[in-house]
Amino acid sequence: MFTGIVTDVGRVASIERTGDTRFEIETSFDTTSIDYGASIACSGPCLTVVDKGEGWFAVDASDETLSCTSLGDWAKGTPINLERALKVGDELGGHVVTGHVDAVVTLQKMETIGSSTKLVFSLPEAYRGFVAPKGSVSLDGVSLTVNDVADDYFTVNIIPHTQSHTTFGTLQEGQRVNFEIDVLARYVARMTEVNNKK
Repeated sequence: MFTGIVTDVGRVASIERTGDTRFEIETSFDTTSIDYGASIACSGPCLTVVDKGEGWFAVDASDETLSCTSLGDWAKGTPINLERALKVGDELGGHVVTGHVDAVVTLQKMETIGSSTKLVFSLPEAYRGFVAPKGSVSLDGVSLTVNDVADDYFTVNIIPHTQSHTTFGTLQEGQRVNFEIDVLARYVARMTEVNNKK
């Protein structure tokens, strides 16, 4: 589990495509404290550490992961939002994030409002019922509050701190990002579905 509070912006150092795709990611994390097999959220998806060294760690991504996330867009030098797994007793500063990407959404428009930036993202039809104003979503692993929702889009605001401490400072219109709905919304929707069948 994660909180959606990014603690480092890493960078793709290398990509090796064999059976799966191995990404080596540069980080400022103390990698001596990272166990082999540990889970790290990498711009949304929860990935398993399979190798590491001073200032870097490596993860493997299957074809399924590449097809369901934006990892297939990564290239050498791509910045990556990083968050280590939540420990018991840690502060839950964002919201509960599982690291299981639901869809890939596209940034349709950016608008500067004061010192913040309004971002308009596409909203897949299958997830319209899971996104609500003032609710939470995770975008590229960042916990964000939804401002507005329409049939085919939703908006969030990015404050300067978020721009400077995540990859959102380099986001461009047309870019694809990993989207995870709030786990509470998922279970409320499931309970409603089950109750409606009774």
